[in-house]
Amino acid sequence: MDRSSGDGRLTGEMGSVDNAVDLVSRSRELEGVSFSAILDGSAESRVQWATPGGLELVGRGVAARFTAGGIDRFDRIRTQASRAFDGLEHEGPDAARPRAFGGVSFHDGHEPDPPWTGFDAASFVVPQVLVTRTDDGTWLTAVGNRSDEADDLLERWHDRLTALPAMRPSGSTPGVAATRRTTSPAQWTSQVEIALERIADGRLTKVVLAQALSVELEGPVDVPATLERLRRQYPNCYRFLVGHEIGGIFFGAPPERLVSKRGQRVETEALAGSVPRGETPAEDEEYVERMRADEKFQREHGLVVDAIREQLAPLTRDLTVCEQTIRRLATIQHLQTPIEATLSGDSHVLEIVEALHPTPAVGGVPPDVAWETIRDTETFERGWYAAPVGWFDGDGDGEFAVAIRSGIAADGTVTLFAGNGIVADSDPEEEWDEVQLKYRPILDELR
Repeated sequence: MDRSSGDGRLTGEMGSVDNAVDLVSRSRELEGVSFSAILDGSAESRVQWATPGGLELVGRGVAARFTAGGIDRFDRIRTQASRAFDGLEHEGPDAARPRAFGGVSFHDGHEPDPPWTGFDAASFVVPQVLVTRTDDGTWLTAVGNRSDEADDLLERWHDRLTALPAMRPSGSTPGVAATRRTTSPAQWTSQVEIALERIADGRLTKVVLAQALSVELEGPVDVPATLERLRRQYPNCYRFLVGHEIGGIFFGAPPERLVSKRGQRVETEALAGSVPRGETPAEDEEYVERMRADEKFQREHGLVVDAIREQLAPLTRDLTVCEQTIRRLATIQHLQTPIEATLSGDSHVLEIVEALHPTPAVGGVPPDVAWETIRDTETFERGWYAAPVGWFDGDGDGEFAVAIRSGIAADGTVTLFAGNGIVADSDPEEEWDEVQLKYRPILDELR
């Protein structure tokens, strides 16, 4: 069955590109702009992306859409995008170039059932209107199928945005009426014990098990305002928002970069092992020293580093594993190891995303047994949770984060997701407590 994109174009269920002609884009600089003006008051497709390094992107509408399902979804998205980007005519700075935003589901057999209505197994859009903010300035970009269409769209949106204030209040929180867990403590204990049995008999080394928390709200949620509050609390995290014409809005503030590609250079990281923040700097260090000295934490982290090295090896000619550091966030601390590489060929960023997903930080080792264990034990569908979300451009460059610390807002509720790595000496009660800690970043901003 075909699905309307909201502007008269159609996308096929198993994969299609909804533009049949070349794209034209025009850009001009803006003095200041409220990003919320792009995101508010419309049922159109909306996207937002922000990095810890300062790049911020907000888009609206659909100039082109790429969708696919099945085990070859990455290849099919690349093929569709190539047809759209190969004839692109862009007038403006490179920073303001059109990009495709979106993501994929954790499992390739994903079905867009509630709360994931509208979210295909792989889906990306090139927005009609895009605002890009970097350290060098802010630009408005309009994308159409003809020069006059792009020019007219650019002028209309420039007039609209410059007439609005550059900032707006972050809004009040919606309030939490009730919460409901998809996994009870008893079910969680059973799931962890199943994983431990598979680890003990040698089939499995590590698996990441997750839970979902359905949060019933007292009032409507302003997702862009929630992300703005998350920015203030977690300035060194990514922020993303993906909303389609139908269904909910997927959003989050993940700490973990999956991959960044610029030309031949690739940057990624291992982020695994976590402890709470302390009340004082001294308590912070006590937690960190315990984590650094703990064999379980180091083994879990080492599995992620080794897997990334192995997954990138066929695509790279050199790879550097940097020194292990600590990633401190407002409520939690992680072991982090940056990894840098140089590609051996002309790879698209989606090829690297496919090679890395899922890392052992969100899946497990070995991947096939970990996926089977997740399917056998988890009491909810992951959808796009813990999967790649980000952007790519016509050169095959781009950046993706791992969609953890995330939730989907739909029908008066926000469904939150969190998980934890299970290894040989994991304790179900300790793992339960750590998962609850990971709900806090978004849950605190809803109360």
